[in-house]
Amino acid sequence: MKHRGFRIHLPLLGLALLASATHVPASARTPALPGWTLEKRPVHDELSSPVGMAYDAAGHLYVANWSAGTVLRFAPDGARSVFASGLSGPSGLAIGPSGDVFVASYSQDLVWRFTPGGRQSVFVRGLATPAGLSFDRKGRLLIANRRTNEILAAHPDGRIEVAAEGLQTPVGAVELPGGELMVSNIAGGISLVGQDRRARSIHDGLRSPGPGIVADPEGAAAYVVDYGGTTVSRIDREGGRVVVADGLSSPVGLARTPGGNLLVATWGANAAFRLVRPR
Repeated sequence: MKHRGFRIHLPLLGLALLASATHVPASARTPALPGWTLEKRPVHDELSSPVGMAYDAAGHLYVANWSAGTVLRFAPDGARSVFASGLSGPSGLAIGPSGDVFVASYSQDLVWRFTPGGRQSVFVRGLATPAGLSFDRKGRLLIANRRTNEILAAHPDGRIEVAAEGLQTPVGAVELPGGELMVSNIAGGISLVGQDRRARSIHDGLRSPGPGIVADPEGAAAYVVDYGGTTVSRIDREGGRVVVADGLSSPVGLARTPGGNLLVATWGANAAFRLVRPR
């Protein structure tokens, strides 16, 4: 898919053009963290507006291709297959403790559930432009419910509660080691949410934070893509930012690999690149 396709499908993330035009304060321009290596050759290419990505316990990678309406599956040896097709606006993707694959429909306001064998059902309905998905330690599916400015938590039985409110166009959320949530708001920076479910802004230096957000298991921080920019950054719970990769073209998806590295997918290249951690 060529770059012009990215422009056609820009409404997925709505206010991104406006957000990408905002001024980034000089104090937010943090130098890159030494030791991280962004491999120039893509691990997977010929994607179609990739958004959500996740690995299962066996090392298979699943990628939600928003513009193609598919979920691709990549085996550890790189072999590609279509896991699901005919979907409407697949955005966030997460894999549950049982191995089931959960995929948000940005346009149908629901989340699908797929068994490892590919059997499809609707997990929850009645959402409001759901974007990024992740699981917390309680086994709840966290859903960035963009239109209501909330993070919802869906229990295994489909019961839903509000996990965070008062956000600004949230598109991704992850739980930190202390139980707090870090949220990427595509038009409102990075928020931290405590046990009271209320959000406070901790960083506004990214142009347009995207759905790709992954918790750092080694500290109270998360890695976040800047969809309106070119970077992947580490943001700590106090709002401190360190750039770990630069030079990407509209990074959107982010996943932790089985080896502890990061995989970042971009809409500019419609490809996924490996970001190798320091050793």
